Amino acid sequence: MSVKTLHIDGKMVTGLAGQSIFSVAWDNGIRIPRLCHVGGLSDVGACRLCLVEIEGQRKLQAACMTPVEEGMVVRTNTERLRAHRKLIIELLFAERNHVCSVCVMNGNCELQDLAAELGVDHVRLRYQFPKLSVDTSHDRFGVDHNRCVLCTRCVRICDEVEGAHTWDVSGRGASSLVITDLGTPWGESDTCTNCGKCVQVCPTGALFEKGKAVSEMKKSRGFLKYIVTARQKGEWVR
Repeated sequence: MSVKTLHIDGKMVTGLAGQSIFSVAWDNGIRIPRLCHVGGLSDVGACRLCLVEIEGQRKLQAACMTPVEEGMVVRTNTERLRAHRKLIIELLFAERNHVCSVCVMNGNCELQDLAAELGVDHVRLRYQFPKLSVDTSHDRFGVDHNRCVLCTRCVRICDEVEGAHTWDVSGRGASSLVITDLGTPWGESDTCTNCGKCVQVCPTGALFEKGKAVSEMKKSRGFLKYIVTARQKGEWVR
């Protein structure tokens, strides 16, 4: 496999052909914001937070979906990109009912952390206040659609790692919802293995463990390193 040499934020780096800009950047200590990416799972470019500027191209490109090329010049932290990312975070807060003060993930939420990092101290957009449900039919877990950012991490880890294919996405655009077994309440699912992997990869409080009070939910992502290794070895191929 050939090696590609490129520049990211003025730093000369190398990556393998087919490797994404995002992967090469993180391998070289260059952090790019994201909500949908999880190492070891396939990338889908859903959150659009990892968009970068590529010299010679007018459009912004998703770093997680764009393979490196020889001689490429990439910028990841320009004023244009910071404004773009800030707007995306504001859109996420405006589209659904993210009330951090009463969320089990308050203080441990990736969306909240990104908002603070990008300086989102208010939302300039009109809040939609959609009427969304909370499914607590499962014995151990719950799903609060008000806090979901549609990153599809739960869908991908259930498909690609657990192999249960319990989660899916229903609807289109801002009205989309993550669902179990084609719309069956989570507690009535015939495919869910109760493993909890979906809960652990969720970046917000959308998927949560029952019995947790405000700010008590802390998700353990230690097993993700094992997932990456297992995928490289082909242990999850079915």
